[in-house]
Amino acid sequence: MGFPQRREFAVARKTKKLTKTELDRKRRMTWWHEARFGMFIHWGLYSLIGRHEWAVNQERIPWEEYFALADTFRPKAGCAREWAKLAKAAGQKYMVFTTRHHDGFSMWDSQVSECTSAKMGPGRDFVAEYVAAAREQGMRVGLYYSLIDWHHRDGLRCLHDPAARRRFLDYVQGQLRELMSNYGRIDILWYDVPYPLPDAAAWEMRKTNNMVRKLQPGIIINDRGMLAEDYTTPEETIRAAPEGRAWETAMTFNGSWGYMDTPDEDYRDARHILFMLQQIAYGGGNFLLNIGPAPDGSVPPPAVRRLTRIGKWLKIYGEAVYGRVDRGGGLEPLNNYVEWTRKGNTAYAWLRHWPGERMSVGYFKGKVKRVSLITPAGPKALKFRHDKQKLEMWPLPRTCPDKNIGYGIVKIECASRPQRTMVGHYAERPLWQ
Repeated sequence: MGFPQRREFAVARKTKKLTKTELDRKRRMTWWHEARFGMFIHWGLYSLIGRHEWAVNQERIPWEEYFALADTFRPKAGCAREWAKLAKAAGQKYMVFTTRHHDGFSMWDSQVSECTSAKMGPGRDFVAEYVAAAREQGMRVGLYYSLIDWHHRDGLRCLHDPAARRRFLDYVQGQLRELMSNYGRIDILWYDVPYPLPDAAAWEMRKTNNMVRKLQPGIIINDRGMLAEDYTTPEETIRAAPEGRAWETAMTFNGSWGYMDTPDEDYRDARHILFMLQQIAYGGGNFLLNIGPAPDGSVPPPAVRRLTRIGKWLKIYGEAVYGRVDRGGGLEPLNNYVEWTRKGNTAYAWLRHWPGERMSVGYFKGKVKRVSLITPAGPKALKFRHDKQKLEMWPLPRTCPDKNIGYGIVKIECASRPQRTMVGHYAERPLWQ
């Protein structure tokens, strides 16, 4: 796959006085902004088919045949622990698990549905297993919940039949009450697909979210319930929300959210994932990267290999990613081999291709105090010369010190906010003068 299109991100302006609602949101989202990187987990009956999570709909599989899959859905014990251990090893700080996808199969012991993993084949409450595993590894806990339910008798009739709407909303609200009541603290509620009802009022979304927040006062809620709530969720693209709005890009590893046995080369490689992480962090967003576990609950080996490499890289270079990275910051890329993140007066140059023993960055502004190369053995101070034309740094090693993925980081600490903006094809004066 090619690298995603570069995005431009607005620089934060002078902050206004926050309302109480905005202040409450800022407080509960502090950890989320600092976490930066999370794991998405799509897993259910569709995993047994292995042809995308929409298979029952797109292939028009009869419901009797589809739900009969539950009889053969026998995941191995402890699979949720494997996910959580992998997330921790990958440097991810939170997880989001699909409690019920559009097919109506609930992955917990719901008392308002007969189509559940506890009452059918597996006889297990997978939400309980997942929550326990996530907490064991120190992960923040997110629950995905699809508002649409293809299988529910009122799932489509609710659009035109008031009695069906009441029954369906009672079902949705009942399931959310269970999820918010039965598993301790929940950090994220990740809604999806508010279909077929036309607006938040029809979904009674304010009433529902008020109930959710009463049960989980610190919870963060996404925007897919037809209310803006806490953050915006583009998927399969890097698209920053408007200035001042939190956002999170959700990405598949191999083009399918649910399990699909695709060849290794169809998975985004580690360098591509790091490039996306940098682009998202530069824009002040979060990155939710999906795994689609196999029917037995195991994570596909290509995903394990890549996530393990990413985690090793983040243990060394994570300061360029985690914490309150500033949105944008006026640091333009250099010749397609240097990208940036910034924290206040510190710029992190991400070297996707190694420049050799000396590095020169034209149009760099901001009084430079210190430059260092981050290495597996610790930071190494670099000499530098900074004038109106450029910032030069040396001595660098001949090859990238990161032998894992080949991504290096140079840390540039300044007395003022660093900037790099090209103005036309020449410097402020022609170089030959």
